[in-house]
Amino acid sequence: MFRPRVIPVLLLKGKGLVKTIKYKHPRYIGDPINAVRIFNDLEADELVFLDITAHREKRNISVDLVRQIGDEAYMPFAVGGGVNSVAIAVD
Repeated sequence: MFRPRVIPVLLLKGKGLVKTIKYKHPRYIGDPINAVRIFNDLEADELVFLDITAHREKRNISVDLVRQIGDEAYMPFAVGGGVNSVAIAVD
C-alpha cells in the first residue's frame, strides 16, 4: 500500500519560526519547539529546519536550538543554513 511521507519544512530566522513569501518579508509565527511538539502529535515522518538568514548574517545555525529540537523530536530531522564547512556540520 502506498503511503506518502509527510516532511514539513520549517523556516527559522534566528531562533524563531517564520512564514515568508518567496523567502522575503519573514513574519514571526511562533516557537520552533512548540512546532516540533505539534508535528510529534501529528506523526510527521521527518522535519526540516532552514535558518534563512544565517548565511547572510555570516553566522552558523544555533547549536543550542538544534540540541533542543533533538531532545523534543520523535522523528528524524535535518537542519540547514549557515553551514559552510564540514567541521560545523560535525559539531
